[in-house]
Amino acid sequence: MSFDYRDVSVWVEEPADLQPALDAELRCDVAIVGGGLTGLNAALALRAEGVNVVLLEMDFCGKGASGRNAGHLTPAIGKDVPTLVKQVGAARAAEYIGFGERAVRHTQQIFERYGIDCDYRPVGNIIAGVHPRHTEPLQRSAELAAGIGAEVRYLNEDEMRARKLPPVFRVGVLESCGGHLHPGKYVLGLRRAALSAGVRIFEATPVTGIEDGASPIKVLTPRGMLRADKLIVATNAYTPSTLKRLKSKVFPLRDTMFQTARLTDAQLDRLGWTGREGVYTAHESLESYRITADGRLVGGSKHVQYGYNGALIGGNDPALFQKFADLLKVRFPEVPDLAIESFWGGWICMTLDFLPLSFGNARGDVFYGLGYNGHGVAQATLNGTMLADQVLGRPNEDVALLKRRVFPLPPEPLRWLALHALKWRLGRTDGVVDADLRRGIV
Repeated sequence: MSFDYRDVSVWVEEPADLQPALDAELRCDVAIVGGGLTGLNAALALRAEGVNVVLLEMDFCGKGASGRNAGHLTPAIGKDVPTLVKQVGAARAAEYIGFGERAVRHTQQIFERYGIDCDYRPVGNIIAGVHPRHTEPLQRSAELAAGIGAEVRYLNEDEMRARKLPPVFRVGVLESCGGHLHPGKYVLGLRRAALSAGVRIFEATPVTGIEDGASPIKVLTPRGMLRADKLIVATNAYTPSTLKRLKSKVFPLRDTMFQTARLTDAQLDRLGWTGREGVYTAHESLESYRITADGRLVGGSKHVQYGYNGALIGGNDPALFQKFADLLKVRFPEVPDLAIESFWGGWICMTLDFLPLSFGNARGDVFYGLGYNGHGVAQATLNGTMLADQVLGRPNEDVALLKRRVFPLPPEPLRWLALHALKWRLGRTDGVVDADLRRGIV
């Protein structure tokens, strides 16, 4: 079977007003490398204070993870709440959970501030158990999370059926804070807002080098150079490979997404899901699902990939696409004629502790914001403002919260071996669950 694969997600396309590449030497107060959610939000926050900002983007703004994600606006942070509590203790975990929820509310305010219509539905997201093995852990997680202040509650089977969710989603934990949106409309709305605010944006401008040992900082590109007093690096998963920075702190994983054809009214009736909550499963390697504003099923994750030495590996993999096509038949048997229309994918930026990064160097002239571990819609949005505060020398409680000791990743080949061993172990756990689901014995 042949599958439609796209290098650019279905959410975005090259803008009609693509900004020219940098082909001169310029001077600015702050240079920003990366035109996604982090970089654009930082640029807008700085322009609001009158700062002269120039943003460089190697493709067009929004082409990367900001424009190809699943569109879940979620407060989720860390691997899961029980793991987070074990890592940092209940009190600190509560602070991180508060950060996640603030990030969601801040993102909602951004929609309103800049008049961005991105099909946002504040219906929450559900961590869904698909197997009896998931029930008790989800109950414990919900009790623990609610006990330290999270806006969550456990949904038993009767409550899940009352919401008319597909039967595969047996029980769940409802995150009432958040919902889902159209990623392309959001990030391209930010791009329009930044241009209107006077941010100078240069697209099709890869950065070939950064000289930050003296002032001003020099940012080198194929045909030009930017001199800046301060620099924000907002390149997320591309940072280790394209800029050769932070290789010991973050690593890229390739995530695959798909979209079905528009569902007919009859298919939607059979599927149910009238509340349109976003869903991600309680697997160790989760699956994400939601219904879009135009009536398509969007899903993905589960089969993530790591390239040796953090290589940004290609994604046109028909064997992998077939796995997703087969998976849909198991997950949604009530709609056997559900057809996948398109696949796309790209890289998410991971940290060892599943927490984001927002920090500056010792001189206070280079700042980094990245490492969202698949939760970047909310966290990257808030991090843009956090980075702006750091550039302006303002105190910010969220910046202070994210300061911690970051243990370095092991070098290759140990890193490759460790990540693939972890992937195998998690896959083995999920495999037991999925085998039962395929046999229909749960």
